[in-house]
Amino acid sequence: MSQCETRVTGSGTFLPYLNLTHTVERAAVDAFLRGIPSFPSFDKMAGVFSYESSEVDWCEDNYKHSENVVEYFNTMSSFIFFVISPIMLYLLHPYAKERNLAVHLVWIMMVFVGLFSMYFHMTLSFMGQMLDELSILWVLAIGYSLWFPRRHFPSFVKDSCTDERVLRLAWASTGLWVLAISCWISDRFGCSFWQKLDFCYLHGIWHILIVVATAYGSTLIAYLDASLEIPYSLPDLQYWPRNNWAIGLPYIVLKGTTKTRKRC
Repeated sequence: MSQCETRVTGSGTFLPYLNLTHTVERAAVDAFLRGIPSFPSFDKMAGVFSYESSEVDWCEDNYKHSENVVEYFNTMSSFIFFVISPIMLYLLHPYAKERNLAVHLVWIMMVFVGLFSMYFHMTLSFMGQMLDELSILWVLAIGYSLWFPRRHFPSFVKDSCTDERVLRLAWASTGLWVLAISCWISDRFGCSFWQKLDFCYLHGIWHILIVVATAYGSTLIAYLDASLEIPYSLPDLQYWPRNNWAIGLPYIVLKGTTKTRKRC
């Protein structure tokens, strides 16, 4: 066999080995890349911010009053959060100062609930829905971490609710919560009925009622907490803007001071 024939035969034997090595390397690289988590594309990320990207659509007619606002009344009714929240921050400040300034986080977070609620109903975007729902969960989490569980809730209320004004506040708070939740459920699941009546604004009414219900409920819990944890402050219930009005925003007045606290 000639020298030239030997070289050709050697190359022909070596080529399949190179091809096999290249195939194995490609397979290894592909397997490695499949193991790296892929990030969503920019278009998919932008999609969560786009109008009507949420699967939730409330009963109110879309774009009825504005070309830029999907649910106009639901959006405008969220302004109530910006009205009530600063008032409650001011009214509950004496209690928060004596008990725990973290109490203000409830109503600070309620401002964000209103902001995200407006954004959600204005766009019906998926991101707006997530922000709206997460902010509500944050309010519940903050309230729970502030006031519970020091005692079991039923005994907590039973032992403290002996004042007629406290009982009235408790009944009013319960009634407001039931009415607010009823509006939410009716708008969500009974839309066809309300459309026949041409009244598709129950979710906006829910916004108004839930803010007032939160004011009543948080004040009730704060009063019970103050009566149990800082009784020397002599907490008392009053209503804004006039204490003798049948309807108003409840708040706590501390008639005692730290000087009246008994020292052992």
